[in-house]
Amino acid sequence: QVQLVESGGGLVQSGGSLNLSCATSGFDFSQSAMAWYRQPPGKQREYVGMIFVGGGMNIADSGKGRFSISRDNVKGTVALQMTSLKPEDTAVYYCALPGRPTRLGQGTQVTVSS
Repeated sequence: QVQLVESGGGLVQSGGSLNLSCATSGFDFSQSAMAWYRQPPGKQREYVGMIFVGGGMNIADSGKGRFSISRDNVKGTVALQMTSLKPEDTAVYYCALPGRPTRLGQGTQVTVSS
C-alpha cells in the first residue's frame, strides 16, 4: 500500500533553513506528481507546493522565493527545501500523493521561533 514517511522537521530560528524529506513506497513514484501541504496550529491544512513528473514545480505564494521542491526518482524521495523561515511557517508539514483520495503521510512538525 501507499506509504509516505516525512522526516527532517524540528525547531529553527526565524531566518533559518530546514530541509524536509519524504520517503515513499507502494506506488510508481517516477510517474507521480508529489505535493507538500502544511497545517498551522488552529488552522486548516494549506497547499505548499507540488513537483511534477518532469521536475517542474509549483510553489504557493506563501513560499515563493523561499521554498523549493526536489525529487529523486531512483530513491523514491521528495524533499522540501525551506529558507528564510518565518514564525508563520510553523506547522505540521505533510508529504502528499495527489489523487482521489489524496494520500498524506503522518506529518513532521516545523516550529520557527521569533
